[in-house]
Amino acid sequence: MKHAEALARIAQFPLADPAAALGAGVPLINADFPELLLPHARELAARHPQSAQAQQLLGLAARACGESLTAYEAFRAAAALAPRDGLIAHSHARTALEAGLPAAALFAAAAPLAPQDGTILTGQAAAMLAEGRADEGIALLTRILAANPLWLDGHRSRAILAAQVGQDPLASLTQALVRLPQSPDLHHLAISLALQARDLARAGEAAARAQAALGTQRWLSLMAAHIASESGALDAADTHFAAAGPAGDTGEAWMHARHLIRRGDPARAAALLEPLLGQPGAQALWPYLVLAWRMAGDERAAWLEGNPRLVGVYDIGYSAAELAALAGHLRALHHATAAPLDQSVRGGTQTDGNLLLRIEPAIRDLKAQLLEIVRQHIAQLPAPQTGHPTLPAARTPVRIAGSWSVRLENAGFHTDHVHPQGWFSSALYVALPETLGDGGIGGEDSHAGWLSLGEARDLAPELAPLRLVEPKPGRLVLFPSIMWHGTRPFSKGERLTVAFDIARPRQD
Repeated sequence: MKHAEALARIAQFPLADPAAALGAGVPLINADFPELLLPHARELAARHPQSAQAQQLLGLAARACGESLTAYEAFRAAAALAPRDGLIAHSHARTALEAGLPAAALFAAAAPLAPQDGTILTGQAAAMLAEGRADEGIALLTRILAANPLWLDGHRSRAILAAQVGQDPLASLTQALVRLPQSPDLHHLAISLALQARDLARAGEAAARAQAALGTQRWLSLMAAHIASESGALDAADTHFAAAGPAGDTGEAWMHARHLIRRGDPARAAALLEPLLGQPGAQALWPYLVLAWRMAGDERAAWLEGNPRLVGVYDIGYSAAELAALAGHLRALHHATAAPLDQSVRGGTQTDGNLLLRIEPAIRDLKAQLLEIVRQHIAQLPAPQTGHPTLPAARTPVRIAGSWSVRLENAGFHTDHVHPQGWFSSALYVALPETLGDGGIGGEDSHAGWLSLGEARDLAPELAPLRLVEPKPGRLVLFPSIMWHGTRPFSKGERLTVAFDIARPRQD
C-alpha cells in the first residue's frame, strides 16, 4: 500500500461502524500507516465508548505509534467490554507489560482464552522477570517445554530470561535434543543461542553434534565457517565457506564478508556485498561494506559516513538533581544480574523490554525531551541522496524502534557493534564514575569510558575511530545505526546510560 492509497482509505474511513472501521484500520497498521489512522481511531472510540472493537482499534493504532499509555487504556477498556476475547485479553496484558505495569496476572488470565497462542506464555514469563520473579518465569517455560520440546520460541524466550540471571540459556534445548536428536531446527537454534551467549567453544560443540546427527548440510557449513572465523581459525573458516558455496542472500553474505574483512581481504568483501545492496535485508550489509571501503581507501566510505552532520552531540537540559532522580529510577529497573544474550554489554546489565514505552512520569518526560532533540537532529541533516541509507527522502514519522538502559560497572564496556535495523542510534549518559577520564585500566587510556564511533577493533584493528566522544552527564549522542560504535573500558565505578534506536521511515 502506497501513501496515496492510505490517504484515500482514510478519507473513506467508516466512523459510524466500529466493525467496519476495525476491518479498514488493521490493513493501514499492517502497511505501516498508524499515524494516519490514530486520529480517526480516537474519534471512533469517542463516538462508540461501549464498543470493544472501537477500543481495540484505538489500542492497535496507538501501540503502533508508540503511545503506550493510550494503547494500554484502550485495551483495558476493550477487555472490560469483551472479557472472553482472547486476542483483546492478550493485547491488554502486552500493553500493560510495555507500559511498565504489573502484567503477569493479566497474561495468566489471557492464556486459557487463547490456549494455542504461545506468545502469551512467553509474555507471562517476561512479565515475571519485570516483577522480580525470573525464576518463576523460567520454571513456567521449562515445564511447558518438557511437554513441547519443539516449541522454538519457548526455548528462545527461556534462554533470554536465563541468561539475564546467570543460568544456563541452553538447558532446555540440551534436554530437547536428547529426545529429538534428528531435529534440524533444534540444532540450528542451539548453535545460534550459543553464539548469542558469546560461547564459541559451545557453539563449535553444538555444530559438531549437528554434523554427527544430520550429516552434511549447507547451513551447517555456513555456521561452522562463522564459528571458525570468530574463533580465529581463519583457514578452517575458508574451507567451510568454500564448502557452502556462494552466498544466497544478504543473511548469508554478511557472515562471509565479516570473515573476509577479518582476513584482510576488503576487495573480495566489497565485491560480495555491492551487488546485493538492492535486496531485502541490505541494511545489514552497509556496516561491513564501509569497513571494506575504508580498508581499501575507497572514497565511497566518506560518502557514507564522512559528513559530520550525521553525528550530533547534544545536552538534554537536565539539572544535576534531575539526572540524579532519573538515575535512581533507572537503577530500580535493572532486575537482571548478568548481561543479556546477543548484546554488546560486557560487565554490566541491560533492562528488558522497550524502556521508553514505560508510562512513569520520569520516563515519559525523558522520552518527550529525547524525541524533540532527535527531530532537531533530523532537521539539520544533509539533503536526501539516492542510495544513501542514512539520508532517505522520507524522514517522518519519527518512531522509537527500541530503547533500554545499560548499567556498566568495574571495567565494563560495550564491544564494537552496529544496529542495522535502525536509522539513528544513541547514547545518553545519566551517571558516570567520578574517575572517568583519569585513565583506563591501569591508567593506560586517557579515553577510558569514551564512546568510539567508526571503530571495529575485532575485525579491522588497523582502522582508527572516526570520532571519540567524551561522556558527560546529560549528554546525548546521535549517530547512524549502521555506524560501528563501542566504548573504552574504565577502571571502576558505575556508568549508567539510556540508549534507543530510531526506526527508518518507510519510503514510498
